[in-house]
Formats: sequence, structure tokens, C-alpha cells
Amino acid sequence: MIDDRTKFTIQAVIWVNVIMYALSLVFSRGLHFTLNPLTALAPSSDALIFLGASGTVPLAYFHDWSSIFTANWLHGSLLHILFNMMALRTLAPLTTKEFGVYRMLSIYILSGAGGFFLSCLGGVPLTIGASAGLCGLIGALFYFGWSRGGLWGKMVFDQTKSWIFSLVLIGLILPNINNWGHGGGFAAGFILAFLFGYEERRRSGKIDILICTGMSVFTCFLLFRSVFQGLELILK
Repeated sequence: MIDDRTKFTIQAVIWVNVIMYALSLVFSRGLHFTLNPLTALAPSSDALIFLGASGTVPLAYFHDWSSIFTANWLHGSLLHILFNMMALRTLAPLTTKEFGVYRMLSIYILSGAGGFFLSCLGGVPLTIGASAGLCGLIGALFYFGWSRGGLWGKMVFDQTKSWIFSLVLIGLILPNINNWGHGGGFAAGFILAFLFGYEERRRSGKIDILICTGMSVFTCFLLFRSVFQGLELILK
């Protein structure tokens, strides 16, 4: 059973993603219609860069490393955001059950940043999407299953292995998949899970609330800033 605080947090994350996607379409000054479901309703690259896409191209123009935080909240098509939000609704409750809602959200935000940081180092030109943060949740659950052991730990570990296999398969088959972001997000989630600990080892406390609040406020500030900067550029 998911408690009200967890429901609110997951819904808030989904709504921020939806709002940023809607704004990216508005900033694109026209909708991109195509029969290809992978690119249907795709925002323009310029709009995504204005709103905080990461990668070597935005960094070359703006030299703003804060994009590694904002890119996690942008999406490149309708199918892209639908797929990621469906994955979030599966992964977030399970991660919250083992790590608490504050650590779950911190892992999501920081793993996204870790994935996009590695993407920039790996030379990815332009990258966006919640999958880096989602891979962080998978990495955290992978650590939990491996560390906890027992019947439940083994079940979680086996489930995460199947998710990892699916991610690798998708990365090999589909074009324009940011495997650097996936790998970086997974590694960051694994490391953060080790550093934060899970509920059976350490109950959530004030430090977890402080980290989560700080990361949430910082991310919201960056997103608001990117929206206003984008508006200024478009209205000129």
C-alpha cells in the first residue's frame, strides 16, 4: 500500500515532467507530426536547449553544468515521456518502500545528474530524459537486493537484473538511446544507495529530509530559471 506522502511525491514528479514537456512544445512554436511513434510530438532542439537539455552542444554554447540537473525533466517525444512516467510509477513505490520517500527522491535527482554528467564526459551532443534518474532507482534497488539477501532480497535482485537486461537490449536496438546516461545513472544510484543506506539498516531521519529538500529546491530553481531564460530568448 502506497501512503499519501509517496503518492503526492510521485504525482509531483510526474506533473513537473508533464509541464516541462508541454512548455517545450510551446517553445517549439509548432508541433512536429509524424507517423513514427518514436518522434511524434517532438519538441525542437532549440527549445530543449533553452529549457535545460544537457550534452556537449549546450555546454559549448552556455558553459552551464547545471544542465545535468535540468535535463532529467525534459523529453523528446510523447512516447518518450509516457514510457518514462510509466516506469516511474513502477520503480518509485518499490524504491520508497526500501529507502523511504526522501531518499528515493534524492536518489532520483542525483542519479539523473550523475547520468548526464557522464554523458557529457562521454561526448553525447544533446541529451534529455528521466531515464537517467530511473536507472538510478534501478541501481539503488540492485544494491538493496544484493546487500540484503534472503528471499525478498533475491526477488528484488532478480527483478532488477531483468530490468538491466531490458535496458541493455533497448540501448542496442533503438537509435538515439543515451547508454552513457543509463550507465551513469545506474552507477550513481548504486553508490548513493550504499552511502544512504536503506530502511532496514537506518530509518529515515532529519539528514535525509534536509538532503531531499535541498535537492528539490535547487532543482526547482534551475527549472524555473531555464523557463524564464527561454521565454526571454523567444520573446526577443
